[in-house]
Amino acid sequence: MTTPAVLKFGGSSFRTLASYGVLAEALGRRIDEDGTKLVVVVSGQPGETEQFRDRLNQINPHPEDETVAGLLTLADTVGAQLLATALHRQDRSATVLAGHQVGLVTNSSFMWARLEHSDPGPLEEALRENDVVIVPGGQAADAQGRPTWLGKNSSDLSAVAIAAALGTSRCEIHSDVDGIYSTDPHLVSGTRLLREVSYNIAALMSLYGAKVLHRRSVRLAQKHGIDIVCRLNRAPYGAGSVIGTRGATASAVVLNQRSTVLRYATEAAADHAYATFHGANIDTVRLTDGPLVAVIGGFVDLEEFQRRQGLTLGVHAGIPVTALRGSKVATHLAENEEEALYLAQRLHDELQNPDALFPEPELMGV
Repeated sequence: MTTPAVLKFGGSSFRTLASYGVLAEALGRRIDEDGTKLVVVVSGQPGETEQFRDRLNQINPHPEDETVAGLLTLADTVGAQLLATALHRQDRSATVLAGHQVGLVTNSSFMWARLEHSDPGPLEEALRENDVVIVPGGQAADAQGRPTWLGKNSSDLSAVAIAAALGTSRCEIHSDVDGIYSTDPHLVSGTRLLREVSYNIAALMSLYGAKVLHRRSVRLAQKHGIDIVCRLNRAPYGAGSVIGTRGATASAVVLNQRSTVLRYATEAAADHAYATFHGANIDTVRLTDGPLVAVIGGFVDLEEFQRRQGLTLGVHAGIPVTALRGSKVATHLAENEEEALYLAQRLHDELQNPDALFPEPELMGV
């Protein structure tokens, strides 16, 4: 069997139910033209994960992690089954392998689980019998077979882990932008596409909240020498950026409006909080100008997490906006989303001026 292509389609690929049929036709053409089988990792439709969480919180405002992992991942399962039936309608052989079937084994941290090893056997067996194997993103299982979740927006990580397990040299990530830009083009004007991005720069941008790729997926790709090809999620599915060993020094601004900075009473308390978040596999950055911890990307019940971990509660200090020029990083704080957007635009304008000095940071991230 030839090595299959591994593709990932995020939630923005499925804005309507008709989107599944459109993608099924495109996947069929890919099979016919390239003569290869496909593993397709998918996310749920936009907002579905949040809807499950809202329903859960109406019953229990602070549910246990095992329950959260078991329920929220269903959004991606629904998406996978809808794509499968769209492919069946096109007379394509396709099957779905959910998290407990796909061979990705994690520790027993039910949310933000860490991959421990991968077994390619289930994927290889499914590919022998089907043209397309569909995998719900972010799903895995612990050694006891219990459902675990790789975290919010972790379909990228699923795709790269599958590519590594199957021995493929590239992984294609499809989203609503065709690559990595100097900042979020949906929020800031004057952005530019970064054609080649090194693993280190991509991981740094992701650490501070860039939404294009999951940080751990970049590090896993680097470990296995897998090129990540960023593509648009609609026809003609053009490629914009490639993440790999090459890449020029980049200047970028990162704003994730769901990120938040917590201020603690002392440096020691901030150090302890950072270590606790990090130990739970939650993306955080310890900021150096004060007892501050940036929790990246949201989707964390901050108050409940800190309470369960016995932490003194941190106070909301603002939204982080981070400017990067090469390996230099400066994180600034904005009081609200409107100020964060204004700050991101100003910093981006300054960074795109090659004669401008690197702005003095209000806070420095490490």
